[in-house]
Amino acid sequence: MKVSEDFVPKGVAHVPVARVAEPLRLAFVLLPDFSLIAFSSAIEPLRIANQLSGQALFEWEVMSEAGGPVRCSNGLEVNVDRALGEPQGKAMVFVCAGVEPEKSASKRVADFLRAEWRKGRTVGGLCTGAYALARAGILEGRQFTLHWENLPPFAQTFPKLAPVEQLYCIDDRILTCAGGAAATDLFIEIIARNFGGKLADAVLRMCLHGQQRPAHLRQRMSVSSTIGIRNPVLVAVIEAFEANITGEVDLVALAEELGVSRRQIERLFERHVGVSPKQYLTGLRLERARGLLSETDMGVSAVAYACGFQTVNTFSKAFRQRYGAAPVKARRVRSG
Repeated sequence: MKVSEDFVPKGVAHVPVARVAEPLRLAFVLLPDFSLIAFSSAIEPLRIANQLSGQALFEWEVMSEAGGPVRCSNGLEVNVDRALGEPQGKAMVFVCAGVEPEKSASKRVADFLRAEWRKGRTVGGLCTGAYALARAGILEGRQFTLHWENLPPFAQTFPKLAPVEQLYCIDDRILTCAGGAAATDLFIEIIARNFGGKLADAVLRMCLHGQQRPAHLRQRMSVSSTIGIRNPVLVAVIEAFEANITGEVDLVALAEELGVSRRQIERLFERHVGVSPKQYLTGLRLERARGLLSETDMGVSAVAYACGFQTVNTFSKAFRQRYGAAPVKARRVRSG
């Protein structure tokens, strides 16, 4: 069993922090195919805070459903301390997920999270951990987030819930983040709220994280940053496409609204993007469709119509051309 000294590595840098009577405890629940970057980005700031202060400000334990090692999404296996069970003290409980989150968020894990929430504990989700929190039935009316890639399939699976696309959310006793480096932003905020901004800033410097990003920042860069183009007309058209993946986009009406001709828009796409507006929109729809096929139980026809395709044949042909396989091959295989 770990003792307090196990959580305090040695280091050169030091930040004075008043002695704490009792450390803040956390429990991490790792789900199959979890995101290692999300987990490490969350737990390393805690380790660094202990190292800088020279004391166990934080203590943590790591659990899995059955108590065995958990394979993460990059293929590595991570050992845990024990199986699901009552965390020590008043521990905060975080579930860390990754790819195929709807499949990995089992009923047993959901029941565990619900029980801990009802006991008054703070619970959270890293990366796609919100799937498990949703299955636990504790997200209704709450502000929460998860990785942007999983937002469309999440909306199909839990249509009554409304996640926001931002780095992290703190809503009373529910804490969620988008994973990746956003986990560091969330846990720096936890450090700041419990032990002050001076220590939090020092942890940021040790993480080479630059500066803490506010919770409300969007996960994805702006369209202009993503494609490296600042032409306002082109950016406006692409944003309109992204907002209307499931419906029709009247390019003529959009051109009139922007004060240009349809041909001008087509030339902008050809010059800066290398494809026509229709091809670009089709690509967005296919990306959305692939996500729905792999992470929901929706059939091929339902996915086709949900992503703006007029017929299943049109969708299937476009999907094969882009991904080299029929849509049915991308469907998630449910175990059990």
